[in-house]
Amino acid sequence: MATGTEPPPTHSGVHGATRATIGARHLRTDRWWLSPALTAGGLLAFVLYSTWRAFANADYYAAPYVSPFYSPCLSENCAPMRGGPNWEIIGGWWGLSPALLILIFPLGFRLTCYYYRKAYYRGFWASPPACAVAEPHKKYTGETRFPLILQNLHRYFFYAALLVAGILTYDTVLTFRDEQYAWGHMGLGTVVFLVNIVLIWAYTLSCHSCRHIVGGRLKHFSRHPVRYRLWGWVSKLNARHMQLAWASLISVGLADFYVYLVASGAFDDPRFF
Repeated sequence: MATGTEPPPTHSGVHGATRATIGARHLRTDRWWLSPALTAGGLLAFVLYSTWRAFANADYYAAPYVSPFYSPCLSENCAPMRGGPNWEIIGGWWGLSPALLILIFPLGFRLTCYYYRKAYYRGFWASPPACAVAEPHKKYTGETRFPLILQNLHRYFFYAALLVAGILTYDTVLTFRDEQYAWGHMGLGTVVFLVNIVLIWAYTLSCHSCRHIVGGRLKHFSRHPVRYRLWGWVSKLNARHMQLAWASLISVGLADFYVYLVASGAFDDPRFF
């Protein structure tokens, strides 16, 4: 019987004094570690690739294609992009790559995304490693302290992501031109950009914040039939949010890599007409 004079428990979380004592670290018999390991490997590969491309500051434009990592090109040291989003409204920034000014917004959107939080929390921090597997951390503070409290900026990054998706849509339209910027062109790069922008929009609109904005605060769906229909459509996309997150991550990397191959002269863009 508790007397109120017992010493405080020496453990917390799953090893707390009020939890059942289980000697084994977990009772799972499957390869539970495989999923977080593959997730960490995939994310690390993209981080390494995008970091290389962002600092390269070269081979990001081959008419009429511009890499999604460098669009819109805001710095004065951008390569000439006739007819494209080469706005040059920010100074040269000591010769830094224009991509470093652009990737802040899509990167912020993905870093604070609910799915990606789960993915890299498990993959890199083992918090938790997997379902029914105790995490090695002694305490859990959630996202209430710096820097994780910044995850609450996700809803604001969503608006920036809409703007980025709109600009990439404009870039995709421009891929229907040839090197002389005459309309009526279609190459393999056009297909690559079309697939990428569809996946980018699908991932962006499947966001939990988008679902909440569209209809999450409505009390009576019957009074808002249009918003209810939109909410239902976004909810269907939201059910595939994880798949769309990975598909769009791969597609944007492939789109950049395709531009790199064409711009560096390693590959000639095949023409359909």
